[in-house]
Amino acid sequence: MKNRLLSLDILRGITIAGMILVNNPGSWSAIYAPLRHAPWHGLTPTDLVFPFFMFIMGVSMYFSLRKFDFAPSGQVFLKILKRTAVIFLIGLAVAWFSRSLRTFIRLPEEELDFFSRLIRAVTNVEGLRILGVMQRLALSYGFAALIAVIVKHKFIPYITGIVLAGYFLLLALGNGFELSETNILSVIDRAVLGAPHMYTDAGVKLDPEGLASTVPAICHVLIGFCCGKALTFAKSNSEKMLKLFIAGACMTFAGFLLSYGCPINKKIWSPAFVLVTCGLAATLLALLIWIVDEKGYKRWGVFFESFGVNPLFIYTQSTVLAILLGNIVFTYGGNTMTAAGFMYRVVLQPPLGDYLGSLAFALLFVGVNWIIGNILYKKHIYIKV
Repeated sequence: MKNRLLSLDILRGITIAGMILVNNPGSWSAIYAPLRHAPWHGLTPTDLVFPFFMFIMGVSMYFSLRKFDFAPSGQVFLKILKRTAVIFLIGLAVAWFSRSLRTFIRLPEEELDFFSRLIRAVTNVEGLRILGVMQRLALSYGFAALIAVIVKHKFIPYITGIVLAGYFLLLALGNGFELSETNILSVIDRAVLGAPHMYTDAGVKLDPEGLASTVPAICHVLIGFCCGKALTFAKSNSEKMLKLFIAGACMTFAGFLLSYGCPINKKIWSPAFVLVTCGLAATLLALLIWIVDEKGYKRWGVFFESFGVNPLFIYTQSTVLAILLGNIVFTYGGNTMTAAGFMYRVVLQPPLGDYLGSLAFALLFVGVNWIIGNILYKKHIYIKV
């Protein structure tokens, strides 16, 4: 696409800001309903931010691979594999850092000296969660990109449909719609990863970013890729909007219709969830193209551009900052609390109350990360991963 879509950067920024907002409340026990994930089946606004980002990743992937004419060359394969490995390792490193810091702080000082505690902390990988948000992004990008350069693009929609149908059968035949360790997704992850290295949801070892549920997430990226192709060959913003609105309406309707037999569920990344969230993402992108690229209303989106031009860096930065604020402890008024706890319980919660104080903390946290992102944006520093 000759002219860069500013709307795509803004939508990417909206999703990153949204991910940071919902991941960092002042208190997990005081969250307004729209800012909570659905406990199992269902869909909330919070459930949209991660899949929206994956859809956008697919759209952007078309533009980036187009520079290489989608040729399956050694250079392209190396680029894909390198990016996949880097993103995956960043996610794993952040999980390791979080576990190491918690271990270091919680080791009794009277039993070990500083360096012994440090060595014990950094070598503690027992129970380290292997998968996560960044790891899912890496695997979904890597497999989708390889398909994009190996397979003729006209076959990608058929591959996506077949894979989603096969995944539905796996769920239907493997107790996949139950929050239980008999769920086939849990069984697969426990066999491959080991139960200690998985996320626990309501006392059940069922990882929302597990291996098997990454398969439909790859389809998510491929759908975004197909929409990126449609945008590329559209001759005007009006045609881009029309194509996205039609695709979005069809996917959203199909997803809700499918949900009668295949519940919408983010934690298992059900096929209905894929269709509905891709449909809504395509519709929102079409709306933003009209607002930003067609009508020229751009000033409101400047805030989100700072997130959108360095998305993975800012998301990683926010995660590391949250780990620090949630683990560094000190004594205040005779009570031991974390830096995050002090900000919420001492500064925000007393005047604002539980829920509004929790939301204020999340908004302030978004603002802190925006300041760093905006500095990079103004200096035209783009950190590529």
